[in-house]
Amino acid sequence: MAVPKRKTSPSKRGMRRSADALKRPAYVEDKTSGELRRPHHVDLKSGMYRGRQILEPKETV
Repeated sequence: MAVPKRKTSPSKRGMRRSADALKRPAYVEDKTSGELRRPHHVDLKSGMYRGRQILEPKETV
């Protein structure tokens, strides 16, 4: 069985555990539609991204 040769320092241990405290994803209000969306993502309601039409907007039923 493999055994570590040296004790892991508190700094290295902290770096390894840094992803354990992940935060909830941030949301911003879209300027045009007013919907909540993730930053740097396409607005799915209007299909716009950075002022350009990327996707066809979803039709309302």
